[in-house]
Amino acid sequence: MEGFIHDAAAFIARNAAWAGPLLGLMTFGESLVLVGAFVPATALMAATGVLVATELLPLGPVLFWGCVGAVLGEALSYHLGRRAGPAIWRHRRLRSQRKSVARARLYFRRYGAASIFMGRFLGPLQAVVPLIAGATGMGKGRFHVANVLSALIWTPAMLAPGYVAAGGLNGWNPGPWIAAVAVMSLGCLLILQPLLDDQSGEIPRPT
Repeated sequence: MEGFIHDAAAFIARNAAWAGPLLGLMTFGESLVLVGAFVPATALMAATGVLVATELLPLGPVLFWGCVGAVLGEALSYHLGRRAGPAIWRHRRLRSQRKSVARARLYFRRYGAASIFMGRFLGPLQAVVPLIAGATGMGKGRFHVANVLSALIWTPAMLAPGYVAAGGLNGWNPGPWIAAVAVMSLGCLLILQPLLDDQSGEIPRPT
């Protein structure tokens, strides 16, 4: 796995134009149920943070594509759960992840919409919590807003360790980071506003 991270980071450094889309593909995979456990997006994002700190990569595209991939991965997991409903618990492809599914169900019952935020940072639960949210009938508006806002926090947080380790805070100007996140937040909220009142078609929660 370390070899893959090294090779991927080297490819990104040599091909800056592909950095954003490649990172978006990785964050999409890590946020997707059944696939996320095998995609080392978090480690690659830390390596990408080093490249941003050393000015080998621009910040804007990296943040944008990282967020897009993270949002789309969890959105797809949510809609898979919503389509399948509570029957998803018995799906044969989830048998190998019974413990993660059980933990995610308990976590979602306890924290509700907040679990979408916190689940981003909990490794194995990251892609499973959205599946649970869909299967138990969480409203589309609530989920998508929580999904987007959590991605806007998670993406720079995952870049930060590599950025700091490479000395990115020396003479750091927070303006570009704040501006990039603010613009993406505003754009996403404007797009998602029509969904806020869409609570139709909810699936009854399993007892």
